[in-house]
Amino acid sequence: MSKKLRVGIAGCGNIADNHFQAYNSLGGVEVVGVCDVDLGRAELFAAERNILHAVGSVADLLDLDIDIISVCTPHPTHEQVVVEAAQRGVHILCEKPIAISSDSARRMTAAAKEAGVKLGVLFQRRFWPAARKLRDAIDDGRIGQPILGSCSILLHRDSAYYGSAAWRGTWETDGGGVLMTQGIHYIDLLQWYMGDVVEASAQIRTLVFKDEIEVEDVAVATLSFASGAVATVTATTVADPSIGARVHIIGSGGVSASVSEFPEGAEGVCDLWAVPGEADHVDLFDKGLGTNIPIAQINAELMPFHRLQVADFVAAVLNDTEPAVTGEEALKSLEIIAAIYESARLGRPVQPHYSSNAATTGLSVVGQGA
Repeated sequence: MSKKLRVGIAGCGNIADNHFQAYNSLGGVEVVGVCDVDLGRAELFAAERNILHAVGSVADLLDLDIDIISVCTPHPTHEQVVVEAAQRGVHILCEKPIAISSDSARRMTAAAKEAGVKLGVLFQRRFWPAARKLRDAIDDGRIGQPILGSCSILLHRDSAYYGSAAWRGTWETDGGGVLMTQGIHYIDLLQWYMGDVVEASAQIRTLVFKDEIEVEDVAVATLSFASGAVATVTATTVADPSIGARVHIIGSGGVSASVSEFPEGAEGVCDLWAVPGEADHVDLFDKGLGTNIPIAQINAELMPFHRLQVADFVAAVLNDTEPAVTGEEALKSLEIIAAIYESARLGRPVQPHYSSNAATTGLSVVGQGA
């Protein structure tokens, strides 16, 4: 490669450092600028990392002649940043969720496609070796066709977390609660293993953080898949201490396997592996439950997998291939969550919209509070 790829980071909040460190670890890539609506925060972020430019707008960041932009801004702003970058011919790696409505996500994917640029979305847990091991065992038939699944997301957040940023905990700016902000990672894994969801039936509640947030802190859902399989989702941010997350699959031959993350931020492991001839298990709680882990530490623990996904995206740009998680792929978990919220609001089962051609038929997540 004759010159380094030039990278800009939009948004200098909690997760931005993971993007910087990931790019900084790669040869042939340089983070040349950052932007934030709080220019002072951008300047401090840049100064601490010896980044040349700190600016106050996405337009100014794009003026730095960048090749890739990482979108680390609050959820509702993703569309504006992605579309603006696509129109300037810049490749885009966006934090999850891709957007807070499927309409918005479709406009983003359409803008990238029209401009001929790559759009990737961060789901770094897909890069756990354990997550890929389970995917491989489905693909090669060792587990068989998944027929039953469960997704358990039992995490801890406190009032200080929800009060740390004005956009947290509202339908308009966060897009949802535990499902949208934390659970989407594991719902992404569940659908990666089990396929397209055709119906969701759900209940959501705000039971503990009633005075702090309007979005859900407790959720349960039943999902039906195109294959005929079914799965459950249980999610909360009120577990104290957090006991992590787990995705469990049972195949058509009765083979059972799961991928679990405990404590939150730790590398996922196949804690249950009941594959004939390979049977194994791991006791996740053999050292006790421990204490709740600060968000900064959770993000830091995920750094190696951010690095793997960033490397995958850079390779896709250089080799003109598709990234591991495209905008279209990221839309799937968003659609499932949208259907869950709509089901809870209406009190009946709801079908997600997977048609990428239906530019205006997706469910809107915003305003679905119950």
